[in-house]
Amino acid sequence: MLSLLPPARLRAAPSDAPVASPRRPAVILPVNGAQGLGNNTGDYARLAAALRDGHGVPSVVARVSRPDWLRNAAGLADPSYWRGTLRPRPVLDWYLKRVEEAVSEARELCSPDGKLSLIGHSAGGWLARVYMEEFGTSDISLLLTLGTPHLPPPKGVSGVIDQTRGLLNYVEKNCAPAVYTPELRYVCIAGRYIQGAPLTRNSLATTTDELVAVDAPSEVAEAVMASADNKTAPTGPTFRARFVGQGYKQVCGRADVWGDGVVPEVSAHLEGALNISFDGIYHSPVGSDDEERPWYGSPAILEQWVHHLLS
Repeated sequence: MLSLLPPARLRAAPSDAPVASPRRPAVILPVNGAQGLGNNTGDYARLAAALRDGHGVPSVVARVSRPDWLRNAAGLADPSYWRGTLRPRPVLDWYLKRVEEAVSEARELCSPDGKLSLIGHSAGGWLARVYMEEFGTSDISLLLTLGTPHLPPPKGVSGVIDQTRGLLNYVEKNCAPAVYTPELRYVCIAGRYIQGAPLTRNSLATTTDELVAVDAPSEVAEAVMASADNKTAPTGPTFRARFVGQGYKQVCGRADVWGDGVVPEVSAHLEGALNISFDGIYHSPVGSDDEERPWYGSPAILEQWVHHLLS
């Protein structure tokens, strides 16, 4: 695990100092969530404001509302959905269009070199890779992903169902591999919020609990887990760890791994990228708390990765 210290704060320049060139703008990609209902543009308003006001990084959030995610239901009419060989297009064309609109807006804010950064949260990270494959990378100097499940779930593991119905397999096979070069950098950040545990005969969880853990929106699942923790015995893995572990298992094939409460650490890193892990980081802005349960965009955590946008 790479441990990074927050960058030092810079002293204010004298009034007669030359004005620094504008920072490269960033485009933030919202995430799809469980049950087809994901985060919306407003969930990332604080992150965009912190980048803009605190670090001079102009930011544009792709415009997505929660009901927009229902468009993904169009995939149900595609036979490849049921075969587990779904492709991003045309099912996700609506999302790629929103990203392109946000990129076009960010281009207007670009410095003379015309480069910008993409910040993909959760599924927004691999959707950014699809966008780069389809629309090119000539305008992009950095892809920074936050808690993104980059790797497809393993095949042949009992109880594991590919919830992307083949989309991550497509990304792995058809999208460019990660690189870390002067021209284009991939930075993949994972969180270590809670370690999962396998479901055992002694667990209070049942088959129904497992389904809830996999399918419930994260903020709902967190509430259930918090309540269940109060009823578990003090010895052995907690109900919460088992509950989270079932979600991890659906993503990486194992329950007994560390992750951010939704995405396992091992799935959030890519070979060829600069891979970083932070302790105590929760997955989503929804249900997070900057002090007790910070997420990737909380102020203290942002301080530890924002320098990748400034270089």
